[in-house]
Amino acid sequence: MTSKKKGVGVWTFDGVSQALANSTASWYYTWNVSHQGVTTPKGGEFVPMIWGAKSVTASNLQEARKNGRYLLGFNEPDMGGQANMSVEQALELWPQLEATGLPLGSPAVAWGGDRPGEWLDRFMTGAKERGYRVDFIALHWYGGDFTTTNAVNQLRSYLQAVHDRYRLPVWLTEFALIDFSNGVRFPSQAQQAAFLTAATRMLSGLTWLNRYAWFGLPATDKDQTGLFRTGSTATAVGRAYQAAR
Repeated sequence: MTSKKKGVGVWTFDGVSQALANSTASWYYTWNVSHQGVTTPKGGEFVPMIWGAKSVTASNLQEARKNGRYLLGFNEPDMGGQANMSVEQALELWPQLEATGLPLGSPAVAWGGDRPGEWLDRFMTGAKERGYRVDFIALHWYGGDFTTTNAVNQLRSYLQAVHDRYRLPVWLTEFALIDFSNGVRFPSQAQQAAFLTAATRMLSGLTWLNRYAWFGLPATDKDQTGLFRTGSTATAVGRAYQAAR
């Protein structure tokens, strides 16, 4: 039986719906309010996201309410290449996300979620001052140390520090081993698979870690962390994910 925690980030490719079903993910998201071109597998769940400032429209919010039981907030607002939002801008828009009535995840920061004075800390402080609702913390984590034990310990420490800080359930909505310190460096497939196996085992034991989503479903020469090359061809990482409980 696959864990209810086990999820994956999905973007479309040839055979995407078959790959999603074969992945045995319990839930998935597309960085969007809908899942155009992707069929939700039997027993699976789609979770909508309001990606950035321009995504906050009446039609998107209505679509999110129609398509999901939870709502993910902004995607990496602390990154120039992603949602790229100031804390003030995010706080100004937040009541519209709250108004969907869905359980709502914090903006998912790329880094520094455990540190005072960083983007998430300032957002959570502002939300508290204004009486805004944040039901769980969404986080991303990428590890540059490809030794399994080290990477799993670093991930656990980060999640624990964030949970200790905010005392809210946590969703880990993107994670994998990728070293961004000097360009982009990937581990071998065997290293990535070993990390995934050990990390999911660790995550399953954290009572306050409600869900996790691997990055991501499609595998290409560019997306070396991916699980499936075609609808039915799993990578070594994909096979490790299928076996994860």
